[in-house]
Amino acid sequence: MRDAYDKFKEAGIRLYAISYDDQDVLATYAQTENIPFPLLSDLDSEVIRRYGILNTQVKPGDGIIYGIPYPGVFVTNEDGQVIGKFFQNNYKKRDSAEIIIDAALGRVLLADDAPQTSADDGEGVKITTTLHGGSGSLRQGIIRQVVVRFELRKGLHIYGEPVPEGMAPTTIDVTGPPGLVVEAPLYPPSRPLRLQGMDVVLQVWSGVVDVRIPVYANGELASEVRPLDQDRVKVVVNVNYQACDDVTCLLPKTKILALEVPLAVTDVPALPVHMGHGQREGRFDARDHMKRLIQRKKATGTNL
Repeated sequence: MRDAYDKFKEAGIRLYAISYDDQDVLATYAQTENIPFPLLSDLDSEVIRRYGILNTQVKPGDGIIYGIPYPGVFVTNEDGQVIGKFFQNNYKKRDSAEIIIDAALGRVLLADDAPQTSADDGEGVKITTTLHGGSGSLRQGIIRQVVVRFELRKGLHIYGEPVPEGMAPTTIDVTGPPGLVVEAPLYPPSRPLRLQGMDVVLQVWSGVVDVRIPVYANGELASEVRPLDQDRVKVVVNVNYQACDDVTCLLPKTKILALEVPLAVTDVPALPVHMGHGQREGRFDARDHMKRLIQRKKATGTNL
């Protein structure tokens, strides 16, 4: 969030972070790590509980870490209504800032300098594949999106599943090196189309269509406790589709597009296990913070 703060600011989005740490610790952390947005203290995890994000994997007997939230982000509009929610079960897996910005704005904003490749079938369909988020790089646990953008000539449409036998739906498969985790594609809303002469209603897309496939690197590909094994990897995108107009259908097509994607180092805390591996080491010394946290938890009767 810190590194993407200017993008949030440019989009007119305000950032606030909440933690169960005390105000003095948060102030020191913000100054040390150059955090440009407010860090809010929720000492008793009251707000965390009210929002239903108390981490239930951590039990009251688990010592000083009890009271932490699940890591994630709420996106609200100007009226305070939640319009997006991005939460994970593991602190090592987070959504890219760009994905959150897209949710707030209601559209996908692709960076001009992100890795991308295009193919034009010469019959009215252009396909562009882009790695979206983090300036087009992969980092351990940070979710990026492979965005496949179809630009369809006026009058053409492509199909979602299911389709009758003999027709081809739009499908996308993403593959990469070991350690690249690929999640299910996220398709935009489609519109119904009734085929004349057949009692069949199909789901179609037309115009500009963005299909987003979440991907991230796990510890096998990019670890926080060892140097990067390589600085770039290849991600291959296999796109299958069939374009039709109101009268005829073109033959089904397959396009294979490859992206050369850089690997980026991970932000790590200033702890011995993380240091000396070429990662981006934090400057905040957490030892005093841990002492204060232990004292505070003892004062509230927490078993340590």
